[in-house]
Amino acid sequence: MAQKLSPRQLAQQAWLNTLPPKFERIKKVIELLSTHHADESQVRSLQRLVDELKAQASQVSITPLAENFGYMGTMLRRAGGHQTKVRGLHELLAGARINFEGACREASTPATPDVAEEDVSP
Repeated sequence: MAQKLSPRQLAQQAWLNTLPPKFERIKKVIELLSTHHADESQVRSLQRLVDELKAQASQVSITPLAENFGYMGTMLRRAGGHQTKVRGLHELLAGARINFEGACREASTPATPDVAEEDVSP
């Protein structure tokens, strides 16, 4: 008997499938920031994007990604050295991709039934 994915896992998979193009967009803006070619509107757009991704990740119960996107939003808003900000965003994006892979694995693995749910009567 093939095990099915829970509705929560299906919702997570649907949301996770939308992330790869958004990761590319984030990477592009970070690269523009590192070469001093990003204008203020692109930075604000990136802030909105990571805030939306944080809220969406929380909504589908993927906490590690939600925290990662929250840290990215904080990094974008903070004052300080430009290169420090760019380096931090690069590292946070790498962490988000790692968390993304883990979330994909978790969302695609059927949950094992608990012993309490199985019929153990003889």
